[in-house]
Amino acid sequence: MAIPDYETLMHPLLSRLADEQIRVVKDVVAQLADEFKLTLEERAQLLPSGGTLTFASRVGWAKTYLKKAGLVQQPKRGLVQITDQGKAALAQQPVRIDVGFLEQFSSFLDFRNSSREKPISTRLNDVLPLPSDLTPDEVIEAAYQRSISALADEVLERVKACSPIYFERLVVQLLIQMGYGGSREEAGKAVGRSGDGGIDGVINEDRLGLDAIYLQAKRWSNVVGRPDIQQFVGALAGQRATKGVFISTSRFTQEAKDYAANSQYKVVLIDGERLAELMIEHDLGVSVAATYQLKRIDSDFFNEE
Repeated sequence: MAIPDYETLMHPLLSRLADEQIRVVKDVVAQLADEFKLTLEERAQLLPSGGTLTFASRVGWAKTYLKKAGLVQQPKRGLVQITDQGKAALAQQPVRIDVGFLEQFSSFLDFRNSSREKPISTRLNDVLPLPSDLTPDEVIEAAYQRSISALADEVLERVKACSPIYFERLVVQLLIQMGYGGSREEAGKAVGRSGDGGIDGVINEDRLGLDAIYLQAKRWSNVVGRPDIQQFVGALAGQRATKGVFISTSRFTQEAKDYAANSQYKVVLIDGERLAELMIEHDLGVSVAATYQLKRIDSDFFNEE
């Protein structure tokens, strides 16, 4: 099954604490994963940033909201326990506990209505509608991914508008910023040097020039098919090369991808979408507009033991 959202986790989480025992949060997360029959892949799924487990994050936010409503407390770091108010909430025998249910508690309303504590999902949804079942962390991740996607579209449009010569220079700059090509002067001389036989240029794989990568850089709007890749592979054979990169502002047919994957040569295909992603990743043609820091409690600082 799909990983449940944080509101769906509120009732099961509170029910797990009904015996009034102090529980280790990590143990509760594992028990809830078993209860929802999550697969190993689902348990290991990370948020897009790659730093946090999705399911553990959602349990954490469910716990945070229950705590804001006064239904649970945390006696110590990594521990959680139900409160008298939490037991009273379970005594109501609710079918579901969610944000709407928690609004009956004044402490939660104070949390929701405070200008400093207004949920980030509410503030972001004023300008960027997003699913309401996302945790605040996931809202930030989703907003970031949307921003990157929009930026990638704009980058690709700008690249397509470049002249062929400028596009070749752009490819050189990208490869250099990715760690290839040695110096900029060496790389600049390499690209466009041969210009025949299906090879647009050659660039060193490392700064010592121990191996070379042969390039085909095409600012095309038409789809790149298998014949174009066959010609490129044939050109690699003519140069006694073993590695090649075919970069296009368009996309590749499945036949072209299959041919490249099954070739005896190492051929990497970079389409327009991937090209834009690499440019953003390596800060080529883009600049930092703003930097935001997402901060959390430093539990070690408050550890008096």
